[in-house]
Amino acid sequence: MEYAPIALFVYNRLLHTQNTVQALKSNPLSSETNLIIFSDGPRSSEQSKKVESVRSFIKSIDGFKSIKIVERDCNYGLANSIIDGVTKVCSEFGKVIVLEDDIVTSNYFLTYMNDALNHYKNNKKVASIHGYIYPTQGLPETFFLRGADCWGWATWNEKWELFNSDGAQLLDGLKKQKLLKRFDFNGSYPYSRMLEDQIAGKNDSWAIRWHASAFLNNLYTLYPGKSLVENIGNDGSGTHFSNTDIFTSRVSDQKINNFPINVEDDLVALRLIEKYFKTQKNRSMNILRRIKRKLGL
Repeated sequence: MEYAPIALFVYNRLLHTQNTVQALKSNPLSSETNLIIFSDGPRSSEQSKKVESVRSFIKSIDGFKSIKIVERDCNYGLANSIIDGVTKVCSEFGKVIVLEDDIVTSNYFLTYMNDALNHYKNNKKVASIHGYIYPTQGLPETFFLRGADCWGWATWNEKWELFNSDGAQLLDGLKKQKLLKRFDFNGSYPYSRMLEDQIAGKNDSWAIRWHASAFLNNLYTLYPGKSLVENIGNDGSGTHFSNTDIFTSRVSDQKINNFPINVEDDLVALRLIEKYFKTQKNRSMNILRRIKRKLGL
């Protein structure tokens, strides 16, 4: 098997980057995998030292088949850096495994990604393979959901070519096809609002556009029933996330052996994740009510 290269996107978080790389090196396939690191340039002079400390570290990395470092001369921003980097790696290699600097992986992450990429490489309905899943009990070993995702994922060049960077066009397509409720996990999670915010310039999310692109093309993503990654960036240090533990999943130490035959929404998984989203929404509302009462509002 020809193993997919890893595109790793880093910026100014040294400790996060070190943890991400160390976990990757623990994967048995790391020594047979090409690692391509995209290091974004500093947004300001105050960020330069942090960026340079990360660049010094990534130049010391070993344990992979090959290592290539792409140092951006200026600040691309996360979205532009990922879109550009994934496009280039997909074009050269035909497939890619994508990680950001705050994604800590299981020892079986690379095995799962490559097995699944190989298993579904000729399936026109599969957009991507995903490594993260919400902390939800009772899920199948692996399952499909419509759309795409962004925390430890992989795809093929022909599927990434369907990525549409025009958020307004994507939102219009969802409205015309009357897909907004389904896009929002039957109203349990505000994906369409995230897309509206991207259009309005309130966020610069490439991920919501990737999800919408796959969703509109009726493509599906494979998920594990137990998470093979943990996002350690929900500590307030990342681009889009504040300090929260609601997405924290314990990384599985079990190898995945089985993949679904039918590429379609897994209704059991869909209902369980909807329930999880609604529970977190209620939890957040209760916290807000307690804060307001404490403040006398």
